[in-house]
Amino acid sequence: MAGARRRPGSYRRPLAFSALAAVLVGLLGLSLRVIPGSPLEATANSHPEPTSERSAQQSVDRNAPRVAPSRSLEPLPFQAKNLDSLKIKGWYAWSVLDKRTGKIIGSSNMGETSTTASLIKSWVVADYLRLSAEDGRTPSDAKLADATKIIRDSDNTRAQEFYESVGGSDSIERLISICKLTDSEVASDGGWSRTELSPRDTARLGLCIDDGRAAGPKWTKWLLSEMRQVRAPGDFGIRKAFPAAQQKKIAIKNGWIDRDKEEEYHVNCLAIGDTWTMGVMLRTPFGVEGGWEYGMDACERITKALLRPAP
Repeated sequence: MAGARRRPGSYRRPLAFSALAAVLVGLLGLSLRVIPGSPLEATANSHPEPTSERSAQQSVDRNAPRVAPSRSLEPLPFQAKNLDSLKIKGWYAWSVLDKRTGKIIGSSNMGETSTTASLIKSWVVADYLRLSAEDGRTPSDAKLADATKIIRDSDNTRAQEFYESVGGSDSIERLISICKLTDSEVASDGGWSRTELSPRDTARLGLCIDDGRAAGPKWTKWLLSEMRQVRAPGDFGIRKAFPAAQQKKIAIKNGWIDRDKEEEYHVNCLAIGDTWTMGVMLRTPFGVEGGWEYGMDACERITKALLRPAP
């Protein structure tokens, strides 16, 4: 009715009821979020994670591949030390390579080179066997018997035949490339006996033979077996420093020669153990009592001096 007046406060009641209803609805929704199984139950994704730099790094860490805890490796049987007390006459150097890690220790001059003499025959036979397999050829029994004579008995005539059959100095170029040698050189006169290797590269050659790069997968086991059966006069040096039971497991190839031009005896030792490879090289002046045998004995003395004390 026009002109009619409302009672004081009558216009506030609907607003009060609305406010009360909103509060009740809010309380009801909150209770439903905490009741298990409710459609409105809160989930882990209800609140997005902050996008700070720290949380992003945590996300990367969660998605990183799991790495198994590293086990501590047994120490090598060798430890680097000064060998001046041995009073070895002439030049000598040594190197040991850890097959598990690739780490190399050695004398300060382990990168210097010397002529290999018969030590290089281990590579010549390996190269022959690998190339044969790559060409799809199997060496005859006669050729394998020749290879045995080269490794076990250090036969020079057969070694020369094998060397020529694998391309002569080209074989040494392959050695440097395949085995990743850093110090060594092809002999200036092209002969296998004057190939220049360092003790460090000799240890690398040992690894190259052991891991199959040298002889290839088909012949590596055979070659290592032959090198474990090296016999006198080539059985001396590194493995002689070990107990008899261990010596049978160590593959070797040694070299020894008198160099009239340099007036020196050159003696070299390569050995392959279970977790290590080793190279020792010596140059002894003419006139030193014992000649080759002095160097052969010195190779064993150097190895013994570097061995860790037995536990």
